[in-house]
Amino acid sequence: MVPVLRHILDARQFTRPWLEHSLFPTALRLQQTPVDQLEKALSGKRLFYLFYEASTRTRVSFEMAATLLGATVHGIDSHEQYAQEERLEDRIRVLNEYPHDFLLIRYDQEGGASRAAEVSRVPVINAGDGAGQHPTQALLDVYTLWRELGHVDGLRLALVGDLSYQRSTNSLAYLLTQFEGLHLYLVSPTLLRMRDEVREHLTSAGAVIEEVRDLREVASQVDVIYVTRAETSRLEHARRFEASAGWYTVDHDVLARLPETGRVLHPLPRGPELPPELDLDPRIACFRQAANGLYVRMALLSLLASGEA
Repeated sequence: MVPVLRHILDARQFTRPWLEHSLFPTALRLQQTPVDQLEKALSGKRLFYLFYEASTRTRVSFEMAATLLGATVHGIDSHEQYAQEERLEDRIRVLNEYPHDFLLIRYDQEGGASRAAEVSRVPVINAGDGAGQHPTQALLDVYTLWRELGHVDGLRLALVGDLSYQRSTNSLAYLLTQFEGLHLYLVSPTLLRMRDEVREHLTSAGAVIEEVRDLREVASQVDVIYVTRAETSRLEHARRFEASAGWYTVDHDVLARLPETGRVLHPLPRGPELPPELDLDPRIACFRQAANGLYVRMALLSLLASGEA
């Protein structure tokens, strides 16, 4: 029987059994294995990255993940090309003529990864597509919740910042619907509230949603604060239309209210919404979160190569 080609495009494609019985255990095993003892599960495999937007963590972690498992990596970075130079589909078809095993794509418009997958003969991995999704970021975020707190069911989370155009929060919200008893506080200006389709997906899965505009009001009630870039031009524009000032920053006041068992996550890069003077607080988990990304992506590539993804 011909195997079904598995693309990684959308956080909604993952199931809880796969997360808990395949991805998480594989990532944990890899994380606990000394680097010099890692099995070369991707020996002979080749990954090509095609980035239309700049990236540090996603590109480097995938490159390192593939290399540590024995694969070779080549690619084209954002500064080496312009999207208008060639149709995306044509570029993917050309790359398919060379013996690559995975295509990792970051596109500057929503839907780019899906367009690539429609014509690709090898698995396409969505590394972020405009304001759409970033599914592997969601995987590492939920893995981080599991590692830091021991469970995901029943968590109370504040998602903070631009919730309309932030692909990290879109993807995380979709993936969280695999878990039960969640209470989400959506902390954003009205003009940047979470998209209706994402909210409806959450509520249809049984999550409780509250919209608030001041993080300080709910900091004492949450287990997790997931904060994104707050000081953006979109957010500054949205604030001009608010009758009163919102609060979308983690500061000493917010940390004083956050329970001692709480955690602060951020997909990075950060701005003044998470100042570096707070980094010594053990509840700031963003760098552990970034480190987890390496092992989650190693696990994902391993599972793709073995047909278990």
